[in-house]
Amino acid sequence: MDPLRLICEEHGFFTRAMARECGYSDKSVTAMVRGGVWHRFRRGYYAFCDNWATLDEIERHLVRCRAVLHSLGDDVVLSHVSGVVAHGIAVWGTPLDRVHVTRLDGDASRIEGDVVHHRGSVDDAEIVVVDGMRVLAPARCALEYASMASGEAALVTFDSALHLGRCQRTDLFEQFSRMGHWPGMRHVHVPIRLSSGRSESAGESRGFWLFWSAGLPAPERQFEVRDGQGALRATCDWGWPEIDAYGEFDGRAKYGRLLKPGQDPGEVVFAEKQREDEVREITGGVMIRLVWADYDRPRVTIARLERSLRRRAG
Repeated sequence: MDPLRLICEEHGFFTRAMARECGYSDKSVTAMVRGGVWHRFRRGYYAFCDNWATLDEIERHLVRCRAVLHSLGDDVVLSHVSGVVAHGIAVWGTPLDRVHVTRLDGDASRIEGDVVHHRGSVDDAEIVVVDGMRVLAPARCALEYASMASGEAALVTFDSALHLGRCQRTDLFEQFSRMGHWPGMRHVHVPIRLSSGRSESAGESRGFWLFWSAGLPAPERQFEVRDGQGALRATCDWGWPEIDAYGEFDGRAKYGRLLKPGQDPGEVVFAEKQREDEVREITGGVMIRLVWADYDRPRVTIARLERSLRRRAG
């Protein structure tokens, strides 16, 4: 096996210098890139094209993060959206073509190629190591990212951080109080107060944001539906029990999570429909379903939600 393959398996990338050590001349490196064997994703850093093609946007960003840390060394630490991604926290609606780092050497803030350098005060206690990468603490990364993102995107990240247990709400609020004077923090008041560890996906968080922004009643998240004997029959993403209305977000990933080895996707869809029918039978209520496309047409979706919820409210 090509030793560069082994290096890629460990680090996710190899450098031009590593290629030289393995016997590749500069001319050979250029030929491998032009021939579609290697992919140069930043200056001096490469991955095998067949491997790169299998990576999603998050995985590619993590490779970029590792390459940047390799290049800049101990003078920087991952932060902002890159720190959020490194912690495995969800992000939504944010380009991941640049790696964000905070300078530890007092150097100036700037954008340099595919790296956004931030200048900020960092205590040693705020730096953690995640999968071999130096990263700022989860709560700080989430707040840094939120200061530069939309309120909706911030809620997605706060909810994810809480749901995954990367931090607690007290951590977020304590960090927020320390960073309240930072630029962009004023609009973070709303998403941080709406955040809850009970939303399990970006789709659910975006739904909750939609309800709030439209002035609709706030639902209970992860609402448990029980039968007459008190047995748990279903858990809905959202519930308005006072008007017998319940809601679910349907994304492709949801069915993927429910799929058992060897199970046909159609079986999962059918089982979900049966679950929905059971919720209706037990509660006598209405089920509202949202999909990704509904968030792209908010006016139409809000009008539909208002009709459904107000009809139930009488």
